[in-house]
Amino acid sequence: MDRRIEDYALIGDEQTAALVGRDGSIDWLCVPRFDSAACFARLLGDEDNGHWRIAPKDAGTCTRRAYRPDTLVLDTEWETPEGTVRVTDLMPQRDRAPDVVRIVEGVSGHVTVHSTLRLRFDYGSVVPWMRRSGGNRVAVAGPDSVWLRSEPSVRTWGEDFGTHSEFTVAQGERVAFVLTWHPSHEPRPPLVDPYEALRSSVTGWRRWSARCTYEGPHRDTVMRSLITLKALTYTPTGGIVAAATSSLPEELGGVRNWDYRFCWLRDSTLTLGALLSAGYHKEAQAWRDWLVRAVAGDPADLQIMYGLAGERRLPEFELPWLPGFADSAPVRVGNGAVDQLQLDVYGEVMDSLSLSRNAGLPTRPHMWAIQCSLMKFLEKIWRQPDEGLWEVRGGRRHFVHSKVLVWVAADRAVRTLEEHAELEGELERWRALREEVHREVCEKGYDPKRNTFTQYYGSRELDAALLLIPRFGFLPPDDPRVIGTVDAIRDDLGHNGFVRRYDTDAIGVDGMPGGEGAFLACSFWLADALHMTGRTDEAKKLFERLVGLVNDVGLLSEEYEPKLGRQLGNFPQAFSHIGLVNTALTLFGGEEAG
Repeated sequence: MDRRIEDYALIGDEQTAALVGRDGSIDWLCVPRFDSAACFARLLGDEDNGHWRIAPKDAGTCTRRAYRPDTLVLDTEWETPEGTVRVTDLMPQRDRAPDVVRIVEGVSGHVTVHSTLRLRFDYGSVVPWMRRSGGNRVAVAGPDSVWLRSEPSVRTWGEDFGTHSEFTVAQGERVAFVLTWHPSHEPRPPLVDPYEALRSSVTGWRRWSARCTYEGPHRDTVMRSLITLKALTYTPTGGIVAAATSSLPEELGGVRNWDYRFCWLRDSTLTLGALLSAGYHKEAQAWRDWLVRAVAGDPADLQIMYGLAGERRLPEFELPWLPGFADSAPVRVGNGAVDQLQLDVYGEVMDSLSLSRNAGLPTRPHMWAIQCSLMKFLEKIWRQPDEGLWEVRGGRRHFVHSKVLVWVAADRAVRTLEEHAELEGELERWRALREEVHREVCEKGYDPKRNTFTQYYGSRELDAALLLIPRFGFLPPDDPRVIGTVDAIRDDLGHNGFVRRYDTDAIGVDGMPGGEGAFLACSFWLADALHMTGRTDEAKKLFERLVGLVNDVGLLSEEYEPKLGRQLGNFPQAFSHIGLVNTALTLFGGEEAG
């Protein structure tokens, strides 16, 4: 089967997640956390790298599938000559250990169902030792242990380094499987009742979804994006991972394959805005608190990304035994961009904390002191070149977006002092910094001949991140330079109506061979910019096209290749779903559904 990224659906327990294919196979699962080693890695290899398929015997892809409304519970159905069967997949909120629950239910007729489980710890490289224990199957290898049980019990046997089960269900009959992971040196966790887990999961997700305040067009799609953001949240800390996967390619067969199972500061302001505007203040506060903890310390040590709990060391290495999705190698774990200098993160942190304060979120001790420390350090280094928002590996430059975000940092610091008389800071010095940065960007980062801001000082290249200039307030939307920049990006970086981040053919900019698809977050930014510059009809048409790219269960990856009609990059991508939510709120936030 020619697998596509959009063939997958997501289930999760807000500490990790799994990808379920249209063929009923779980091909990706990292336990116990998003960034742990995968025990199912078929996504980046083949069946011998680990998967768990439940489907009618000899059947292919499903007939239909869908999430239960306003939940992360997935129903997959097959219609066969013998009848119809449904598999319901979920990961219940955990007590101690992660569980995967799969409930097989006969809808009509009598259908024979086959389950094939191949556990491969450490990203598909370690075959565990399997044994029986009181009717359960137990897999152990090094630090990992997994228990498999069924209710009612069905015949299970080992074959080809896998665990197989086969049984027949009639209309109304159910067989539930529960897969539970725990550290191998600890006793087995308490058993989960799969049917109670289903009931409580549906109830819990619908209770959460009912808090959404958005009632405009495409509400179901917006709700699905918000549920996806919730699913990508690491609940113990409030951190939100950029995606649930590593190394899904930005170009099929290419080398632009990165690990996105970490938390990026670049996402912070847009994430906060989406959560606050949609009514999710509790989640916004948890994310803000994660941010404050992560950036605490010496401002010189500020990183562009952190681990789920704020870990700083995320070393990048390759997994040579995995061929990669669609033979896109190398497969990478960790992310070397963690060591880059990206000046924009200072602006993103300052903007996020300013937004949270203005939204009425409770302040935290030392929050303003941290901001003052960040500003003091930024004053010293802002003139340096950096690697920029897109984490280029072609050397540092004076990226215009980075300098704009330096201005944002100074502007938010000034505004905070102007609006909160109880706080102390270097008001006049920061005002002067704000003016100096603004003047320099307009002089060195703007091409008057083409009436557009450029990717970096002195270049002719463009950067889709410049679409954020009016959103951040650097210039008003009706400024001719803003309108010219929006037009230039739409025309020059347009890709069948969508937007690329920048020109990957530009010599030496990103230091990587090959290309990539249209970047979905940037395409949403274009819709926002068109709306802000008075072209709302054009913005709405673009938004409709973008909404049309979601897969059959409402999910988006990082990029889209119009020529192939395929999603590309890590999946599902928080940045894409944040863009969808924010653009919907921008365009339709005041409209009623209908």
